[in-house]
Amino acid sequence: MNDMLKAEIWTIARTDQGNAVLLRPLGSNVSVPIFIGPLETQYILIGGGEIPVKRPLTPDLFLSLVKHVGLELRRVEIHELKNDTFHARLVLSGGEYTGRETLILDSRPSDAFALAVRKKSPIYVARKVVEQAGIPVDMVMSEMEETLNSTDRAGSPVVSKREGLLAELEKAVEAEEYERAAEIRDMLLLLNKEDEGNRLNCQSE
Repeated sequence: MNDMLKAEIWTIARTDQGNAVLLRPLGSNVSVPIFIGPLETQYILIGGGEIPVKRPLTPDLFLSLVKHVGLELRRVEIHELKNDTFHARLVLSGGEYTGRETLILDSRPSDAFALAVRKKSPIYVARKVVEQAGIPVDMVMSEMEETLNSTDRAGSPVVSKREGLLAELEKAVEAEEYERAAEIRDMLLLLNKEDEGNRLNCQSE
């Protein structure tokens, strides 16, 4: 485990190349973009947001089966980047896999993330993967900031901007446009951070 870093799903962003999970090692200033499909994006957003669904989705079904046979998802690992493809694995224990012995299953990163957010299982990424594919968080923040600024074409004050985003967020959730909802949520977080920074600057003057 020395070559593995504990990480978190920092955000899910929409890019020109598709949806990307930005996996960020804890305390790091870089994130690893892992591109996933639209269906997999929905699975992760629904699981992470604890959004109720009428029937179990594929990740829910898998976890029900795991529980039924007495196993538990201990963690997921993004352990390799080979030929521009990320490789993940699930680490399970329980039943005959107790103590130091664990069951390891090969997995797509998107499936691993969908399971991890539901069980709140730890996510790890190999240090070498971060070195290969990591990008500065500041670069991502700048792109998000540009998107945020583009919503303010009339130069409206910050409070109006926030209210507009909250209204858009509500519409996106109602329409089950979870990718758009995640994007708006991240814009709101960025706006809150910007507002907090302004307040701190005013206090220090």
